[in-house]
Order: sequence, then C-alpha cells, then structure tokens
Amino acid sequence: MAQEISDASLSGPVKNQQHEMESGLHKNAANPRQPSLDNPDDTNNIFGETSDELNEDRMKQIAAEGNAHFHRLGWKRLSIVLVVEAVALGSLSLPGAFHTLGMILGVFLTVFLGLAAVFTSYIVGRVKLAHPEISHYADAGRLLLGRFGYEVFGAAFVLELLLVVGSHALTGSIALVTINGGNVCSIAFSAVSAIVLLILAIPPSFTEVAILGYIDFVSILVAIGLTIIATGVQARDSPGGLSGVSWSAYPKGDLSFSEAFVAVSNIVFAYSFAIGQFSFMDEMHTPKDYMKSIWANGVIQILIYTLTGALCYAFIGSTVQSPALLSAGHLISKIAFGIALPVIFISGSINTTVALRYVHGRMYKNSIHRYINTPLGWVSWIGIVTIFTTIAWVIAETIPIFSDLLSLCSALFVSGFSFYIPGVMWFAFLCKGKWYARENVVMSIGSIIVFIIGVVVLVGGTYSTIVDIIDQISHGTDHAPFTCRAV
Repeated sequence: MAQEISDASLSGPVKNQQHEMESGLHKNAANPRQPSLDNPDDTNNIFGETSDELNEDRMKQIAAEGNAHFHRLGWKRLSIVLVVEAVALGSLSLPGAFHTLGMILGVFLTVFLGLAAVFTSYIVGRVKLAHPEISHYADAGRLLLGRFGYEVFGAAFVLELLLVVGSHALTGSIALVTINGGNVCSIAFSAVSAIVLLILAIPPSFTEVAILGYIDFVSILVAIGLTIIATGVQARDSPGGLSGVSWSAYPKGDLSFSEAFVAVSNIVFAYSFAIGQFSFMDEMHTPKDYMKSIWANGVIQILIYTLTGALCYAFIGSTVQSPALLSAGHLISKIAFGIALPVIFISGSINTTVALRYVHGRMYKNSIHRYINTPLGWVSWIGIVTIFTTIAWVIAETIPIFSDLLSLCSALFVSGFSFYIPGVMWFAFLCKGKWYARENVVMSIGSIIVFIIGVVVLVGGTYSTIVDIIDQISHGTDHAPFTCRAV
C-alpha cells in the first residue's frame, strides 16, 4: 500500500493545493448524487465505515501523494532543467547570427542579452516567492489583468512552447536527414522526430526529466565542441590558414533590416528560459534557492553561446550555416548531429511538459486526475501530449526555415515572457514606494531597459521574420512547406 503523507508534511502552495483538493472532494462525498471515483454506495463495511468515507480517504491520499511527487526538485536539478531547456537550438543558431551582425556586435548582444535575461529571471523568481499560488505564467497574467490576462497569457504561453517544440521537430528532421545522407524524404524523418518528442514528453514531472538532462547537457557540449574543433582544424589546414577565413568584426555590407532583426531575434531566443520558470519553481521543495539556479544557468549559457558563436564564425566565416552543425563538413556533421540527438529531443520534450502541465491542470482543476496518477489522468495526459506534438510537427513543416522559425517564436513570445512582461511585473508587484526612490531606482531603470528591449524585438522582429520567410520561400534556396528537404 502506498505510504500516506500527513498534512503536516506539506507546506506553502503544496498544502494549500491539498486543502483545496480535499475541500472539493468533501463536497463531492457529501452529495450522494455526485459521481465519485469508485461509484460508492452508502452501505457500511465490517469496520463501521461507509464506502463514501473510504473513497474520500483514498482520494485524499492520492492528492497528498501527487503533491509530494511534484515537489521534489532541488536547485541543482533545476539548474540542469533550465540549462537543457535553453542551451539547445539557441546555441546552434548563434554562429549564423554572428555572421549577419559581425563579431563585435554579436559578442556584445550575446553577453548583454544574457545578463538582461538573468535580471528578468530574478524578477520572475521574486514574483513567485511573493505569490506562491502562481504555477504558470498564465497565473501571473491573472494578477496583472484579471481573467483577460489569464486567458491571453495562457494562450501565448502554450503557443510559444508549441513553436519551440516545432523547431525541435524541424531540427530533429535536419539531423536525421543529414545522418542518413538524404536517402529518405525529410517529411518521414520529421514524423519520426515528432514521435520521439512525444515519447520523451510522457513523464509529467520535471524531476524525472532532470535525470535525462545530464545526458542532454553532455550531448550539446560534445556536439558543439566537436564542431568547433573540426572547423578549427579545417580552417588551419585551408589555404591561408586561420587568417584566410572570411569573418568580419562588423555587420555585412549589404545587411537589410529584416536580416539584422532575424539575427537579433535568434540571440533573444537563446535566452528564453524565463517562460518555464514559474512551472519549474512550483516543483521546488525550497523555492527561495531559485537564484542559485538562475546564476548557474545564466553564466553557463553566456559562456557557451559566446564561445560557440565567436569560435564557429571565426573558423567557418561567411559560409557558416544554421544550424551550425551543418558547417562542420559532411562526415563531422553526421557525427555531431548524432551526438546532438539527445539535446534536440530531450530539450524539446521539456517544453511540451511545461505547456501541458498548465493545460492538464486547467482540465482537472480541483480533481485528483491533475496529478496524473490515476487511469483517467494518464489517458488524458498522453492524449494531449499526442495532440500537442502533432500540431508542433505541422508547424515545423509549414515553416521549414530553422532561423526564421526560431526568430518568429522569439519575436512574438520570448520578447514578452523573458523581457517586457517581467519589466512590468517589477512595477506592478514588487516596487514599493516611488520608482525613483533610492532603494528602487536601480531595479526600476533595469526594468525600463528590459521593457524597451522586449517591445523593440516584438515589433521589429515580427515584421522582419515575416518578410524573410516570404523572401526565402519565394526566392531563396529553402524548400517549400511539406516537401522533401535536400541535404
């Protein structure tokens, strides 16, 4: 028999959720006309207890066990989840962004936007600590704008993660086509990619995902490291050596507005970890430790992104491709993509879990099925994972351009969740007294800056991405939607 967890062992939001659950269950048990889990009758058993009472006790136990299962995440595992959720596709798009923007501006924006993301994640964490009832970004939207904010933020939250999972399906397809050598149509491989993403998203708790995260983290480091070493050796052995590589410290001479903003949006996408922070912190057993995870994640990301973007661009030059692993040469690209498969699929599945924990929670509010430890809970969870992944696959085939798909996601959603919305949250939830008071002025100025960054990326990035998608599909070398991709 499963161990029963006492009410005293729960605290904070965990205990509140259990009391809310028990209240709902008590109302159900008190009304014999209400359906219950086991369809109890009113007859007494040999111990003098009615089956209603037994059923209520059983459901309370399931609720307690569910709460305990979803609150086991420590700050170290959270760091791993944050890193693998973020350090994936973003790093693969950066060398191409550096080529567009030039080495100086590329390095500056990578470091600056990374520090800005750490700042906004600090704000998001403080909001979570001040309002522990927030489980997802949609809940923050409710605090800001009421029911309207809840619905709008919730829809945007799911749509962003849908685009992110779609970009992982697209990258998985590119990886499998490259490994295979183009002997199988890319649509078939994108379907295989979607199936793998679906299977890996079935475990609903981030604690289990964090275990896979260690494999994920090693995977991306080795794949990037192999690409950097291989391209460095190729550059050294090429005519003219390293000095002959055609990289530039400054933006391209014929750089258009849309190209520049797509590149900037790709860098912004690399720092999209704030969107899942409420969800991740909601599983922490000690939420106040969150800043340790944010600093660990932020520093790791800035280092990986800066080194990946700068070194790959310096070794490859103007012929750099996106994703960058395509630039390592025919054989090395196959090997690098093979090593990168875990990060492509595990990171994508984490985003599915983040989105659908919110959706599933709405479906079964005040029900034990929300804990996904009942037959109905599992069936519905697997069902929505399947639907979500299928839609993400359709998006991947509809927008089959890697950098533009990342840019569109970044401009529409990351700009808000990672930048301008946290800027607003500071003034709405955390700033006490005048914004320019001595104790507030630094945070206030920082919040204004990240707000401006987010709005500029939202407007400029969305326009530029749409223009670039139309241009690439109409006149570029990228394949049309739902057609086979060439290697």
